Amino acid sequence: MPLEPQNLLTSLFDRAVEVADPMRSLAAFLPPKPAGRVVVVGAGKASARMAEAVEAEWGPCEGLVITRYGYARPCRGIEIVEAAHPVPDTAGAEATVRMLDLLVGLGHGDFVLALISGGASALLCAPVEGVTLAEKQAFNAALLASGAPIGQMNIVRKHLSGVKGGQLAAAAYPARMLALMISDVPGDDPAFIGSGPTVGDGSTPADALAVLERWRVTVPASVTAVLTRGSRVIPPGDPRLSRVTNTICAAPAQSLQAAAELARAAGCEVRILGDAIEGEAREVARAQAALALRLQAGRAPGAPPLVLLSGGEVTVTRCGDGIGGPNAEFCLALALALDGAGGIHALACDTDGVDGAAEVAGARIGPDTLKAAHSAGWDAAAALARNDAHSFFAAIGGQVVTGPTLTNVNDFRALLIL
Repeated sequence: MPLEPQNLLTSLFDRAVEVADPMRSLAAFLPPKPAGRVVVVGAGKASARMAEAVEAEWGPCEGLVITRYGYARPCRGIEIVEAAHPVPDTAGAEATVRMLDLLVGLGHGDFVLALISGGASALLCAPVEGVTLAEKQAFNAALLASGAPIGQMNIVRKHLSGVKGGQLAAAAYPARMLALMISDVPGDDPAFIGSGPTVGDGSTPADALAVLERWRVTVPASVTAVLTRGSRVIPPGDPRLSRVTNTICAAPAQSLQAAAELARAAGCEVRILGDAIEGEAREVARAQAALALRLQAGRAPGAPPLVLLSGGEVTVTRCGDGIGGPNAEFCLALALALDGAGGIHALACDTDGVDGAAEVAGARIGPDTLKAAHSAGWDAAAALARNDAHSFFAAIGGQVVTGPTLTNVNDFRALLIL
């Protein structure tokens, strides 16, 4: 049976998402349910699914987790609250207060299970004293539009929060805490997953100010005042972190390996370019297009199809007024760089099902993408210039729409070279 490129690429993405599903990945990292009081807390796009997986093993539990609107799951004891992402809202802020209240008065014999995944930076929202929720919303939106890498953004978020940078763990002390995490950050550093609410942090307010200056993010005077006043984050080695264990239960590398195995089973050669690729989406796309063309030119007659896989988190410095996201922008820039080259197809999606400013996972391209756009009256270069990749792919039927995937191990990119 002949290889159908887009079906293959879609199946690889589906496999990457499947292996990161908390219902498949979490149980192996969960201990027997401790005796005594157990409290489950957490936040992130995968947190409700993680809570569902916990109760499948432990039965009904006391607790509260905060997830994105539309990402709730049925739980028998743990309360699931939906809130806004990527810019926080009142629902998230109020739920975070109630979560912190659950931790008040816990003792040495109590146990806290924290479920953290990507998206927690916005969903776990406790503005530091002196900064209003409206101001936090404004600087979060500015950060997201700046093109700053996720690690840089999270430095700022930690120093303007009453719960990030180890503060959730400190609030639970002296109870024992196990934090199970699904990584959506390049390098899988627990300190940057959800802005590290259970992990000590060695950055300073001066570092946060430097990020704002470097990426030209304008913030209210209150934010500057807070950052010049001192730090609230919990430094590594603080005694309040001594009873915390942080464990990653799903990560991008595992998803890429699973996709690679499926591609090999389909008769393809596979190269994994890395699970921690960062940079401007259009620049990464140009680099991968150049690599794909070079590899294609060097292929021997009769060679098997070649799949290039990569993960990480590319970014977009917003300069236009279009509707887009990093993965769709990657695909649009890739199509332009390939310029209709035959035999190269690609897909790029966010594994959480949401790419930037739309309820769309990402996009797919092939040799006919630019021709289809021209027929539909679209100028691909102009769409890229105004950051309008989602509108572009909607017009030519190139969007990938999954709905909530209930997990989040960041970007997934696959190029197929025939």
